[in-house]
Amino acid sequence: MQGLVLIDIQNDYFPNGRMALEGMDQAAANASQLLEHFRAKKYPIFHIQHTALQTGATFFLPGTSGAQIHRCVAPLPKEKVIGKHFPNSFLATGLQSTLEQADVKEVVFCGAMSHMCVDSTVRAGFDLGFRCIVAEDACATKELTYNGQAIAAAKVHAAFRAALAHPFARIIKTAQLVQNLCLK
Repeated sequence: MQGLVLIDIQNDYFPNGRMALEGMDQAAANASQLLEHFRAKKYPIFHIQHTALQTGATFFLPGTSGAQIHRCVAPLPKEKVIGKHFPNSFLATGLQSTLEQADVKEVVFCGAMSHMCVDSTVRAGFDLGFRCIVAEDACATKELTYNGQAIAAAKVHAAFRAALAHPFARIIKTAQLVQNLCLK
């Protein structure tokens, strides 16, 4: 059985949010397409919602509108919302047991940020024995700086797709996921 995990598609990552990401609107639109497809197929859906509890956090603050799941992928009452406080969506959450209870063996991941929560969650999912798929155009990230060098968001996103592509996950575009082999 396939399941969909939407990671941190929350208001603070959108334009005018506290941590706006490049391409978040388009990534969220693609995630919304996946969500509608999974709903139509009646496949299991899991929303991940990050709340920042560490001292000095600047976004996803408890009780703020920025920490809310964005309206374009708002969960339906029957869909599971799993709260987390770390980049890895499996760490100190019930995600693993919830996927196992739903008999999910293959997980389609989308969301934000490609280089942080998506990466750490997919790697953990692989380590736990799940077959992982990343909807590459349903994920977003931001420009990073390392050692005084700026790395464009597109390059960050590409580097993390490349790093996950073997052996951790299949990296597939949303249209292919919806139309082809992965969602029969």
